[in-house]
Amino acid sequence: MDGVTLFMPGPWADSKYEAADVYTTKIGGLPDFPFQLSGEKQVLLECSTCGSNLCLLAQVYAPISSKSLSINERVIYIFGCLVPQCESLLWRALRVQKISGEEVGPTTNSSSVSDNNWKKDMWSFDIEEEEDEEDIDLEELSRALSEAAKLTTNGKRQSNGGEFSKKPLHISQPARSVDDKVPVMPCFYTYTQEEKLSKKNISEISKSPILSIQECENNSDNEETYDEENYEYDKALNADRTYLKFKKRMDAYPEQCFRYSYGGKPLLASAETGEPGNCKLCGEKRHYEMQVMPPLIFFLHEAADNEQRISLDKFNWMTLLVYTCSRSCGESTSCQVNGGTKDWIVAEEAVIVQYE
Repeated sequence: MDGVTLFMPGPWADSKYEAADVYTTKIGGLPDFPFQLSGEKQVLLECSTCGSNLCLLAQVYAPISSKSLSINERVIYIFGCLVPQCESLLWRALRVQKISGEEVGPTTNSSSVSDNNWKKDMWSFDIEEEEDEEDIDLEELSRALSEAAKLTTNGKRQSNGGEFSKKPLHISQPARSVDDKVPVMPCFYTYTQEEKLSKKNISEISKSPILSIQECENNSDNEETYDEENYEYDKALNADRTYLKFKKRMDAYPEQCFRYSYGGKPLLASAETGEPGNCKLCGEKRHYEMQVMPPLIFFLHEAADNEQRISLDKFNWMTLLVYTCSRSCGESTSCQVNGGTKDWIVAEEAVIVQYE
Protein backbone atom coordinates (compact mmCIF):
# COMPACT_ATOMS: atom_id res chain seq x y z
CA MET A 1 0.00 0.00 0.00
CA ASP A 2 1.25 3.45 -0.91
CA GLY A 3 0.77 6.36 1.44
CA VAL A 4 -0.15 6.79 5.08
CA THR A 5 -3.50 7.52 6.69
CA LEU A 6 -3.33 9.53 9.92
CA PHE A 7 -6.02 9.14 12.55
CA MET A 8 -6.65 12.44 14.31
CA PRO A 9 -8.60 13.20 17.52
CA GLY A 10 -12.34 13.61 16.99
CA PRO A 11 -15.19 13.97 19.49
CA TRP A 12 -15.12 12.63 23.03
CA ALA A 13 -17.70 10.00 23.93
CA ASP A 14 -20.19 11.06 26.60
CA SER A 15 -19.17 8.02 28.60
CA LYS A 16 -16.12 5.79 28.57
CA TYR A 17 -18.61 2.90 28.48
CA GLU A 18 -20.34 4.19 25.37
CA ALA A 19 -21.40 1.45 22.96
CA ALA A 20 -20.49 1.57 19.26
CA ASP A 21 -19.97 -1.12 16.59
CA VAL A 22 -17.20 -2.91 14.71
CA TYR A 23 -17.16 -0.20 12.04
CA THR A 24 -16.11 2.39 14.62
CA THR A 25 -12.54 3.49 15.14
CA LYS A 26 -11.89 4.87 18.60
CA ILE A 27 -9.36 5.35 21.36
CA GLY A 28 -10.05 3.93 24.82
CA GLY A 29 -13.46 2.83 26.04
CA LEU A 30 -14.61 -0.78 25.82
CA PRO A 31 -14.07 -3.05 22.78
CA ASP A 32 -17.04 -3.46 20.45
CA PHE A 33 -16.71 -7.10 19.48
CA PRO A 34 -19.07 -8.56 16.87
CA PHE A 35 -19.68 -11.48 19.25
CA GLN A 36 -19.23 -12.45 22.88
CA LEU A 37 -15.61 -13.42 23.53
CA SER A 38 -15.67 -16.37 25.93
CA GLY A 39 -14.01 -19.65 26.76
CA GLU A 40 -10.39 -20.06 25.68
CA LYS A 41 -10.54 -16.80 23.73
CA GLN A 42 -11.21 -14.89 26.96
CA VAL A 43 -7.59 -15.55 27.95
CA LEU A 44 -6.52 -13.16 25.18
CA LEU A 45 -8.06 -10.33 27.21
CA GLU A 46 -6.04 -11.15 30.32
CA CYS A 47 -2.47 -10.26 31.28
CA SER A 48 -0.23 -13.31 31.02
CA THR A 49 1.80 -12.05 34.00
CA CYS A 50 -0.66 -10.84 36.65
CA GLY A 51 -3.90 -12.32 35.27
CA SER A 52 -5.72 -8.96 35.35
CA ASN A 53 -8.07 -7.85 32.60
CA LEU A 54 -6.38 -5.92 29.80
CA CYS A 55 -7.46 -2.40 28.90
CA LEU A 56 -8.44 -1.36 25.38
CA LEU A 57 -6.08 1.25 23.96
CA ALA A 58 -7.45 1.42 20.41
CA GLN A 59 -10.09 -0.18 18.20
CA VAL A 60 -9.42 0.27 14.49
CA TYR A 61 -11.84 -0.63 11.72
CA ALA A 62 -9.41 -1.92 9.09
CA PRO A 63 -11.05 -3.31 5.93
CA ILE A 64 -8.84 -4.57 3.12
CA SER A 65 -9.53 -3.82 -0.53
CA SER A 66 -6.97 -4.91 -3.10
CA LYS A 67 -6.74 -6.93 -6.29
CA SER A 68 -5.89 -10.10 -4.40
CA LEU A 69 -7.87 -9.64 -1.19
CA SER A 70 -11.12 -8.01 -0.09
CA ILE A 71 -12.36 -8.14 3.51
CA ASN A 72 -14.96 -5.62 4.60
CA GLU A 73 -15.52 -6.72 8.18
CA ARG A 74 -12.12 -6.61 9.85
CA VAL A 75 -11.05 -4.91 13.08
CA ILE A 76 -7.74 -4.51 14.94
CA TYR A 77 -7.90 -4.21 18.74
CA ILE A 78 -4.89 -3.11 20.81
CA PHE A 79 -4.83 -3.91 24.53
CA GLY A 80 -2.39 -3.29 27.37
CA CYS A 81 -1.94 -4.20 31.04
CA LEU A 82 -2.40 -1.08 33.16
CA VAL A 83 -1.97 -2.56 36.63
CA PRO A 84 0.69 -0.29 38.22
CA GLN A 85 2.12 -3.10 40.39
CA CYS A 86 2.43 -5.50 37.45
CA GLU A 87 5.94 -5.63 36.04
CA SER A 88 4.59 -6.69 32.67
CA LEU A 89 4.98 -4.36 29.71
CA LEU A 90 2.44 -6.43 27.83
CA TRP A 91 0.78 -5.06 24.71
CA ARG A 92 -1.48 -7.31 22.68
CA ALA A 93 -3.06 -6.88 19.24
CA LEU A 94 -6.03 -8.95 18.11
CA ARG A 95 -7.23 -9.25 14.53
CA VAL A 96 -10.94 -10.04 14.27
CA GLN A 97 -12.49 -10.58 10.85
CA LYS A 98 -15.43 -12.31 9.21
CA ILE A 99 -14.64 -15.44 7.26
CA SER A 100 -18.01 -16.53 5.88
CA GLY A 101 -21.62 -15.46 5.44
CA GLU A 102 -23.11 -12.47 3.71
CA GLU A 103 -21.25 -9.26 4.33
CA VAL A 104 -23.07 -6.38 5.94
CA GLY A 105 -21.99 -2.77 5.41
CA PRO A 106 -21.52 -0.16 8.14
CA THR A 107 -24.72 0.97 9.85
CA THR A 108 -25.88 4.55 9.43
CA ASN A 109 -25.79 5.25 13.16
CA SER A 110 -22.15 4.27 13.57
CA SER A 111 -20.34 6.57 15.95
CA SER A 112 -17.24 6.74 13.78
CA VAL A 113 -16.59 10.31 12.73
CA SER A 114 -14.33 9.52 9.79
CA ASP A 115 -14.83 11.25 6.45
CA ASN A 116 -17.51 9.69 4.26
CA ASN A 117 -15.00 8.46 1.71
CA TRP A 118 -12.30 7.50 4.19
CA LYS A 119 -12.13 3.87 3.04
CA LYS A 120 -11.62 4.95 -0.55
CA ASP A 121 -9.05 7.51 0.42
CA MET A 122 -7.16 5.01 2.55
CA TRP A 123 -6.19 2.93 -0.44
CA SER A 124 -5.98 5.50 -3.23
CA PHE A 125 -3.69 8.39 -2.33
CA ASP A 126 -0.01 8.95 -2.92
CA ILE A 127 2.53 11.03 -1.07
CA GLU A 128 5.83 12.55 -1.94
CA GLU A 129 8.40 10.42 -0.20
CA GLU A 130 11.10 12.25 1.65
CA GLU A 131 14.68 11.32 1.08
CA ASP A 132 16.12 8.63 3.32
CA GLU A 133 19.42 10.39 3.74
CA GLU A 134 19.33 13.84 5.26
CA ASP A 135 22.03 16.18 6.48
CA ILE A 136 21.88 16.74 10.19
CA ASP A 137 23.21 19.62 12.25
CA LEU A 138 24.57 18.35 15.58
CA GLU A 139 23.33 21.39 17.50
CA GLU A 140 19.82 20.88 16.14
CA LEU A 141 20.19 17.19 16.95
CA SER A 142 20.85 18.01 20.58
CA ARG A 143 17.75 20.20 20.76
CA ALA A 144 15.66 17.48 19.15
CA LEU A 145 16.81 14.83 21.60
CA SER A 146 16.01 17.05 24.55
CA GLU A 147 12.49 17.51 23.18
CA ALA A 148 12.14 13.72 23.01
CA ALA A 149 12.17 13.57 26.79
CA LYS A 150 9.21 15.95 26.91
CA LEU A 151 7.18 13.54 24.79
CA THR A 152 7.43 10.82 27.42
CA THR A 153 7.22 12.80 30.67
CA ASN A 154 4.27 12.19 33.01
CA GLY A 155 2.12 10.98 30.13
CA LYS A 156 1.65 14.53 28.81
CA ARG A 157 2.84 14.13 25.26
CA GLN A 158 3.24 17.39 23.39
CA SER A 159 5.01 18.41 20.22
CA ASN A 160 7.30 21.41 19.82
CA GLY A 161 6.72 22.22 23.48
CA GLY A 162 3.22 23.58 22.77
CA GLU A 163 -0.26 22.30 23.46
CA PHE A 164 -2.26 20.74 20.68
CA SER A 165 -4.53 23.14 18.88
CA LYS A 166 -7.52 20.81 18.93
CA LYS A 167 -9.09 18.68 21.64
CA PRO A 168 -11.75 16.06 21.07
CA LEU A 169 -15.33 17.34 21.23
CA HIS A 170 -18.22 15.41 22.70
CA ILE A 171 -20.92 13.34 21.02
CA SER A 172 -23.72 11.31 22.54
CA GLN A 173 -24.20 7.55 22.17
CA PRO A 174 -25.88 4.90 24.35
CA ALA A 175 -23.98 3.49 27.32
CA ARG A 176 -23.95 -0.20 28.27
CA SER A 177 -23.62 -2.45 31.28
CA VAL A 178 -20.03 -3.31 32.12
CA ASP A 179 -17.90 -5.36 34.47
CA ASP A 180 -16.33 -3.14 37.12
CA LYS A 181 -13.24 -5.35 37.08
CA VAL A 182 -12.42 -4.35 33.50
CA PRO A 183 -10.15 -1.26 33.37
CA VAL A 184 -11.41 1.42 30.99
CA MET A 185 -9.67 4.52 29.66
CA PRO A 186 -11.42 7.74 28.53
CA CYS A 187 -12.94 7.28 25.08
CA PHE A 188 -12.80 9.49 22.00
CA TYR A 189 -13.37 8.89 18.31
CA THR A 190 -11.13 9.72 15.38
CA TYR A 191 -11.22 11.07 11.85
CA THR A 192 -8.76 10.36 9.06
CA GLN A 193 -6.36 12.63 7.25
CA GLU A 194 -4.00 11.89 4.41
CA GLU A 195 -0.35 12.46 5.23
CA LYS A 196 1.10 14.84 2.66
CA LEU A 197 4.79 15.42 2.88
CA SER A 198 6.70 18.04 0.99
CA LYS A 199 9.67 20.29 1.65
CA LYS A 200 7.29 23.23 1.83
CA ASN A 201 5.43 22.06 4.93
CA ILE A 202 8.29 20.33 6.67
CA SER A 203 11.16 22.47 7.99
CA GLU A 204 14.58 21.33 6.97
CA ILE A 205 16.57 19.93 9.83
CA SER A 206 19.75 21.48 8.55
CA LYS A 207 21.76 21.94 5.39
CA SER A 208 25.01 21.29 7.21
CA PRO A 209 26.53 17.86 6.68
CA ILE A 210 27.23 15.51 9.57
CA LEU A 211 30.78 15.81 10.77
CA SER A 212 32.80 12.71 10.27
CA ILE A 213 34.28 10.97 13.28
CA GLN A 214 37.75 12.09 12.26
CA GLU A 215 36.67 15.76 11.96
CA CYS A 216 35.08 15.64 15.38
CA GLU A 217 38.29 14.25 16.81
CA ASN A 218 40.38 17.00 15.20
CA ASN A 219 38.15 19.68 16.73
CA SER A 220 38.26 18.11 20.15
CA ASP A 221 40.58 19.21 22.93
CA ASN A 222 41.04 15.59 23.88
CA GLU A 223 43.62 14.04 21.59
CA GLU A 224 43.05 10.49 22.82
CA THR A 225 40.96 8.30 20.55
CA TYR A 226 39.76 4.78 20.94
CA ASP A 227 38.24 2.46 18.35
CA GLU A 228 35.40 1.55 20.68
CA GLU A 229 34.55 5.23 21.17
CA ASN A 230 34.42 5.70 17.41
CA TYR A 231 32.09 2.75 17.12
CA GLU A 232 29.73 4.06 19.79
CA TYR A 233 29.72 7.54 18.21
CA ASP A 234 28.92 6.16 14.78
CA LYS A 235 26.19 3.95 16.24
CA ALA A 236 24.67 6.94 18.04
CA LEU A 237 24.56 9.03 14.85
CA ASN A 238 22.67 6.29 13.03
CA ALA A 239 20.16 6.01 15.86
CA ASP A 240 19.74 9.77 16.07
CA ARG A 241 19.09 10.02 12.35
CA THR A 242 16.22 7.56 12.79
CA TYR A 243 14.75 9.54 15.65
CA LEU A 244 15.02 12.87 13.84
CA LYS A 245 13.03 11.47 10.93
CA PHE A 246 10.43 10.28 13.43
CA LYS A 247 10.29 13.70 15.08
CA LYS A 248 9.99 15.54 11.79
CA ARG A 249 6.96 13.47 10.79
CA MET A 250 5.51 14.11 14.24
CA ASP A 251 6.03 17.86 13.92
CA ALA A 252 4.26 17.92 10.56
CA TYR A 253 1.08 16.51 12.13
CA PRO A 254 1.45 16.97 15.90
CA GLU A 255 -2.02 15.60 16.74
CA GLN A 256 -1.71 12.23 15.00
CA CYS A 257 -2.86 9.46 17.33
CA PHE A 258 -1.87 6.61 15.07
CA ARG A 259 -0.67 5.95 11.55
CA TYR A 260 -2.08 3.35 9.16
CA SER A 261 -0.39 1.88 6.11
CA TYR A 262 -1.34 -1.73 5.36
CA GLY A 263 1.79 -3.48 4.14
CA GLY A 264 3.71 -0.20 4.18
CA LYS A 265 6.77 0.93 6.11
CA PRO A 266 6.74 1.87 9.80
CA LEU A 267 7.96 5.23 11.07
CA LEU A 268 10.66 4.10 13.46
CA ALA A 269 11.59 5.98 16.62
CA SER A 270 14.64 3.80 17.14
CA ALA A 271 17.02 2.13 14.74
CA GLU A 272 16.77 -1.11 16.71
CA THR A 273 13.65 -3.05 15.75
CA GLY A 274 12.31 -6.35 16.95
CA GLU A 275 11.18 -9.33 14.92
CA PRO A 276 7.40 -9.60 14.42
CA GLY A 277 7.65 -13.29 13.55
CA ASN A 278 5.25 -15.29 11.41
CA CYS A 279 1.50 -15.71 11.66
CA LYS A 280 0.64 -18.37 14.24
CA LEU A 281 -2.25 -19.60 12.11
CA CYS A 282 -0.86 -19.97 8.59
CA GLY A 283 2.89 -19.51 9.05
CA GLU A 284 3.15 -16.60 6.59
CA LYS A 285 5.26 -13.58 7.45
CA ARG A 286 3.67 -10.69 9.26
CA HIS A 287 3.90 -7.22 7.75
CA TYR A 288 3.47 -3.72 9.14
CA GLU A 289 -0.07 -2.38 9.34
CA MET A 290 -0.25 0.49 11.83
CA GLN A 291 1.39 2.20 14.80
CA VAL A 292 0.26 4.15 17.85
CA MET A 293 1.81 7.60 18.38
CA PRO A 294 2.63 9.68 21.53
CA PRO A 295 -0.14 12.34 21.14
CA LEU A 296 -2.70 9.64 21.94
CA ILE A 297 -1.27 9.49 25.47
CA PHE A 298 -1.53 13.26 25.84
CA PHE A 299 -5.24 13.25 25.03
CA LEU A 300 -5.95 10.34 27.35
CA HIS A 301 -4.06 12.05 30.14
CA GLU A 302 -6.12 15.22 29.70
CA ALA A 303 -9.38 13.36 30.39
CA ALA A 304 -8.10 10.77 32.88
CA ASP A 305 -8.90 10.75 36.58
CA ASN A 306 -6.21 10.38 39.25
CA GLU A 307 -6.34 6.58 39.23
CA GLN A 308 -6.13 6.44 35.44
CA ARG A 309 -3.16 8.81 35.41
CA ILE A 310 -1.26 6.37 37.61
CA SER A 311 -1.94 3.65 35.07
CA LEU A 312 -0.89 5.94 32.23
CA ASP A 313 2.57 6.16 33.77
CA LYS A 314 3.17 2.75 32.19
CA PHE A 315 2.78 4.40 28.78
CA ASN A 316 6.47 5.21 28.49
CA TRP A 317 6.91 4.26 24.86
CA MET A 318 7.53 6.40 21.79
CA THR A 319 5.50 4.19 19.44
CA LEU A 320 3.76 0.81 19.28
CA LEU A 321 4.23 -0.97 15.95
CA VAL A 322 1.50 -3.44 14.99
CA TYR A 323 2.33 -6.23 12.52
CA THR A 324 -0.35 -8.55 11.14
CA CYS A 325 -0.52 -11.60 8.90
CA SER A 326 0.42 -10.59 5.36
CA ARG A 327 -2.38 -12.84 4.04
CA SER A 328 -4.85 -11.72 6.70
CA CYS A 329 -5.67 -15.43 6.83
CA GLY A 330 -8.84 -16.90 8.24
CA GLU A 331 -8.85 -20.54 7.18
CA SER A 332 -7.76 -22.09 10.47
CA THR A 333 -10.65 -23.70 12.35
CA SER A 334 -8.77 -23.38 15.65
CA CYS A 335 -9.34 -19.62 15.72
CA GLN A 336 -12.94 -19.54 14.50
CA VAL A 337 -15.74 -18.19 16.65
CA ASN A 338 -19.42 -18.63 15.98
CA GLY A 339 -20.95 -15.17 16.02
CA GLY A 340 -24.57 -16.08 15.44
CA THR A 341 -25.31 -15.88 11.70
CA LYS A 342 -21.68 -15.28 10.79
CA ASP A 343 -18.33 -16.90 11.54
CA TRP A 344 -15.35 -14.84 12.64
CA ILE A 345 -11.72 -15.52 13.42
CA VAL A 346 -9.74 -14.13 16.33
CA ALA A 347 -5.99 -14.03 15.76
CA GLU A 348 -3.29 -12.65 18.02
CA GLU A 349 -0.83 -10.47 16.10
CA ALA A 350 2.50 -8.85 17.01
CA VAL A 351 3.20 -5.56 18.79
CA ILE A 352 6.73 -4.16 18.83
CA VAL A 353 7.41 -1.45 21.41
CA GLN A 354 9.95 1.29 20.78
CA TYR A 355 11.14 3.49 23.62
CA GLU A 356 12.91 6.83 23.76
